[in-house]
Amino acid sequence: MIRFELPSLGADMDEGTLLEWHIKPGDAVKRGQVVAVVDTSKAAVDVEIWHDGVVAELLVQPGQKIPVGTVLATLLEAGESPMAGASPTAAVAAAVTRRAVSPSARRRARELGVDAERLQGSGMQGSVTLADVEAAAHVATAAPASVPAASGAIDRAQDMRKAIAAAMSRSKREIPHYYLSETIPMARALAWLQQRNQGLPVDERLLPAVLMLKAVAVALRRTPELNGFHREGRFQAAAAVHAGVAISLRGGGLVAPALHDVGDKSLAALMSELTDLVKRARAGSLRSSEMSDPTVTVTNLGDQGVETVFGVIYPPQVALVGFGRLVERPWVVDGSVQATPVVCATLAADHRASDGHRGALFLAELRELLQQPQELDAPAPATSTSQASSP
Repeated sequence: MIRFELPSLGADMDEGTLLEWHIKPGDAVKRGQVVAVVDTSKAAVDVEIWHDGVVAELLVQPGQKIPVGTVLATLLEAGESPMAGASPTAAVAAAVTRRAVSPSARRRARELGVDAERLQGSGMQGSVTLADVEAAAHVATAAPASVPAASGAIDRAQDMRKAIAAAMSRSKREIPHYYLSETIPMARALAWLQQRNQGLPVDERLLPAVLMLKAVAVALRRTPELNGFHREGRFQAAAAVHAGVAISLRGGGLVAPALHDVGDKSLAALMSELTDLVKRARAGSLRSSEMSDPTVTVTNLGDQGVETVFGVIYPPQVALVGFGRLVERPWVVDGSVQATPVVCATLAADHRASDGHRGALFLAELRELLQQPQELDAPAPATSTSQASSP
């Protein structure tokens, strides 16, 4: 029997509210199928399932707020039938009776030497939150946290700010950041884009941001230690580049859902996917796979008028790449000074996974790729990790 649990839709998610089921008992489901909608502090997310099977029982009803890891439903695998005399609910009872502890709270409890299983949680249904763990560690005589009274409508903007603050506080507390920057001439890239876009409808034209995204993904092939996760005390390299794109929301706050396999797609495909992703993010319609598996984050604040952005790494990722606005600067070209459009690219990286030499190599590769924009307009050839690691 398969237990379908509420996934963590980002490092800053402790719980969610089930809004809707798209399945019922007896339905056959396929891997990648959207089966439910869950409301997080940031958006209503379409949750996909990653198993083939037949729905046995739905264990959570719409409207319930539940911690990450809660069993939402049970499924029967091919050829499996329910156990005689036992309901699917009984089959998973041992799993659901264990005290619920959010992933961030469990990690922090290990760091502080707190037994999270002994804490009384202040989250919904008594779940133990990050705040509960830190209160127990710092105030030995504190009274057990109480379950807050139910309130009316959720203040999404306030909840989002709390979620972002929790993730960024954890990042600065746990990750030894280092920062590098590189000013990159963009005359060739912009000239190529102008020629590439000539005669095309507005909705088919490429933006500089897409060229930068593709260049980041290709550059990461040579520096794979910047693409992946730091978990359980060690770095885990990712097999592909799933770029989390920082998107500001109209009501305030931001999300960073993933564009998948960025290095393997054409610029036209990436432009189409980026446009769709931004539209769905601002409409509050994202998929769980887009929220849970970015391997690196890219933020572009050029449209906000800033020249340079030094970001905070989104754990458990190990790097964040930032781009400022395009500005004209004096630049030496073939021995003469010319007004040249440039952009400042920055890297925030985790010293546990890489060092400044590797970060500098990444930025140098990024600069060179943007001098040859035509070569980015096609799927990049595969590169083995061992080849990519050599300087």
